[in-house]
Amino acid sequence: MTAPSPAQRFVFPAVADIVAIAVFIAIGRRSHDESGSIVGYLNSVWPFLVGGAVGWAVAAAVSRGRGFAPAGLWPAGVCIWISTVVIGMLLRVASGQGTALAFCIVASISTAVLLLGWRAVVAALTRRSAPAAV
Repeated sequence: MTAPSPAQRFVFPAVADIVAIAVFIAIGRRSHDESGSIVGYLNSVWPFLVGGAVGWAVAAAVSRGRGFAPAGLWPAGVCIWISTVVIGMLLRVASGQGTALAFCIVASISTAVLLLGWRAVVAALTRRSAPAAV
């Protein structure tokens, strides 16, 4: 079995996280009839993208010495998810955007499903395709 390429190891997880955050914002804006403005969309998405980037840095720091596996559920996925929500909400407050309790709860659950969900699927598929031990 060959080692994963840098694209498999880092680019796919980064793109998957960006897509997950983008989908979260798109669904939220659509459910509130705010889907028409690209400027509005960018205004909503940037705090969570920054939070996700901080999460990547935290996960890399936490994993130092053990090898950073950004597609892993623990610690990478959990660090990225928590940072996405916490930093995202703090940046929303700093930029004058809303952070109602209901929104914080929905954002936490939705981003958990999206950011941790794809990682769980990858982990399950990887286990399923791994050769059986003899």
